[in-house]
Amino acid sequence: MSRLQPSTAQPGSRRKAAGPSARRRMLLVVGILGLASAGLVARAFDLQVVRKQFYQDQGDARFLRVMPIAVSRGTIFDRNGEPLAVSTPMVSISCVPSEVLDNADRIPALAQALGTNTDDLKSYLEQRADRDFAYLRRQMSPDAAQAVLALGVPGVNGQREYKRYYPSGEVTAHVLGFTNIDDHGQEGLELAFDNWLAGKPGAKRVIRDRMGRIVEDVEQVHAPQPGQNLTLSIDRRIQFLAYSELKKQLQDLDADSGEMVVLDIRTGEILAMVSLPTYNPNVVTGSAPAARRNRTVTDVVEPGSTMKPFTMAAGLSSGKYTPTSPLVDTGNGHWMFMGKDIRDVESGGNGLLTPTGVLTKSSNIGAAKISLSLDTGFVYDTYRAFGFGESTGSGFPGESAGFLRPGRSWRPIEKATMAYGYGLNVTPLQLAVAYATLADGGMMHSPTFIKGGGEAGKQVVSPTIARELVDMLETVTAPGGSATRAQIPNYIVAGKTGTAHLAAGGGYAKNNYNSLFAGIVPATDPRLVGVVVVNNPKKNAYYGGVVSAPIFPLVMTGALRLLDIPPDNIGRWYVGGPLQAGGGLAGTAPPQNTQDDQSAVEAVEP
Repeated sequence: MSRLQPSTAQPGSRRKAAGPSARRRMLLVVGILGLASAGLVARAFDLQVVRKQFYQDQGDARFLRVMPIAVSRGTIFDRNGEPLAVSTPMVSISCVPSEVLDNADRIPALAQALGTNTDDLKSYLEQRADRDFAYLRRQMSPDAAQAVLALGVPGVNGQREYKRYYPSGEVTAHVLGFTNIDDHGQEGLELAFDNWLAGKPGAKRVIRDRMGRIVEDVEQVHAPQPGQNLTLSIDRRIQFLAYSELKKQLQDLDADSGEMVVLDIRTGEILAMVSLPTYNPNVVTGSAPAARRNRTVTDVVEPGSTMKPFTMAAGLSSGKYTPTSPLVDTGNGHWMFMGKDIRDVESGGNGLLTPTGVLTKSSNIGAAKISLSLDTGFVYDTYRAFGFGESTGSGFPGESAGFLRPGRSWRPIEKATMAYGYGLNVTPLQLAVAYATLADGGMMHSPTFIKGGGEAGKQVVSPTIARELVDMLETVTAPGGSATRAQIPNYIVAGKTGTAHLAAGGGYAKNNYNSLFAGIVPATDPRLVGVVVVNNPKKNAYYGGVVSAPIFPLVMTGALRLLDIPPDNIGRWYVGGPLQAGGGLAGTAPPQNTQDDQSAVEAVEP
C-alpha cells in the first residue's frame, strides 16, 4: 500500500490509545483524598474518643507531679504555757536547672536576689543540668522569697516549709535540742518526742507547665496531720534564774563547765535543767559539739561528800546507828587504812562524832568507818535503791547510767572511799533524784520533762529514816556546817556539799576539782531539790561550800517565790540543830560560819 494512501483507521482510535481522560484522573484524585480524609477522621475519632483517656493520662504524666504539703511541727510550751519552740512558715526556692540555664541572661539578677555569687550559681546549675529539681535556697523568709519569685525567671519556683525557732535561745538549748533543715529532731526533747511533734506531711497532685510552675491543683492525695503540742515541766522563769546565776559563777571562777537541776520532789517533774557552756539552737552551725552536750544527763562526776547521806542511809537502815549514836571516832583527822591515809580537812580532827556530826563536819573518816561496819551487800543494795548505777528513766537521749561496781567485787579500801564519794560516778540528774527521794519520805519518782507526767513512786527507804536524814542534813547549812552559804532567808535548807578531785591519767589531778552542792527546801515540808555542779574552777576557790552552795539560794529564792511556797523559818535561824531556834530577824542575814571555809568545810581526798 502506498504511503500516500489514506488510512482506513477510525477517527477516535488514536485518542483511546493516548490514556485515561481528564475526568478519570479527577475522579482518582478525589477518591484518594476522600480515603485520606476518612482515615484522618477515623484516626481523630480513635484519639479523641476511643483512646482519649490513655493519651490524656500520658500527657498528664509528663506534667503531673505529686507535691508534699508542708506541715507545722507541734509547739513546745513550758509549764505555764510560754512557748519554748515554735515553727514559723518559710519558703524554699527550687528550680529546673536546665530551664534556668536556657535563660542565662537572668542568672545575675537571680543570684543577687538569692544573695549569692553569679559564677557560683551558674556553676551550681551546670553541675545539676541533667536534673529536674534542685534547691537554690532553703527556708527563706516569705518576703525575701517573694522578691526572688517576682523576677519571673523560668524554671524557678517556691515551696512552703517550716523552720523551728527557739525564743529562749541558749537558755533552754540543752533541754530542747534542735531540728535539722528538714524539721526532724536531732538532739534533746526535739529528738526524744520527734514522732509526737513532727506530724505527717500531706501530698497533692498538681499540674506544672514546662517552666515548672504549678498551673492547677488536681487532687489531694492525703491530708496533712499537724504535729501535736507538748507541754513541759520546765518553768522558763526558774530555768533563766539557774542559767544566769550559774553562768556568772563560772565566769567569776574561770570554771570549765557547770550544771544545775531543779526538781519537784513530789512528782519528779524537772523544773529547770541547765548545762554550760551552751549554744544557740537557732544558729547551730558553727557551734562546738562539746557545747551541745547536755552534761546534766550525759556526763558523770564522782560525787564526793554529797554521797555521804546515802552511806548514812545504809547505817540507819541497818539498825546499828541512829542520828545521835553510837559515837564514831574520827581521831585527829588522819586514819591509816590499808596503806591509805584517809583524812578530814578539819584542823586537828573532829574526835568523837555522832552520825549527824559526821554529816555536819563532812568527815571522810566517819563515813568510811560507818560503811566498813556494815555488810557489803547491804551497802551496795542501798546505793542501788537510790538509783546509782542505773539510768533515771527520764527518757532523755544519750542519758548515762553512771557507774557503780557490783558489791561482790569491792575491796575494803573501795568500800571505804565510796562512802565519801570516790570510786563511783553519777550524773547531776541522778544525784538530784536521789536527794528528792530522801526529801519525799523515801519515795523515789522517775524524773520527767512532761507536765503532769510524773508516775507513782516506789518506796526505797522507810519514811522515818528519810525524815531523820533530812533533819541531819539541816545541820550542814547551820553555823558550824559546811554549807552556811546555802541558807535562804525565812526557809530551812537541808543539803550537803561535795568536793572531789578530777580523775586524770589513771589517778587524780592534784589541783583540779569538781565542786558540788545538793539541797532540799523547805526542809520541814520539802518541795524542791536543787543540785549544782561546777567543774574545775580555777580562780579563788574550789570547795563545794564556797563554789556551788552560793548558787543554790540565788536560784531557789526565786523559785520558792514564783511557785508560792510558804516559808518555814520566819523570824529565826538554825544555830544548832533541827529543833533549836536561834537569834535573827526575818529577812536578815544568817550567822556566818566562823571557821575558815577553805580549811574546814569538807574533806576532798580521794
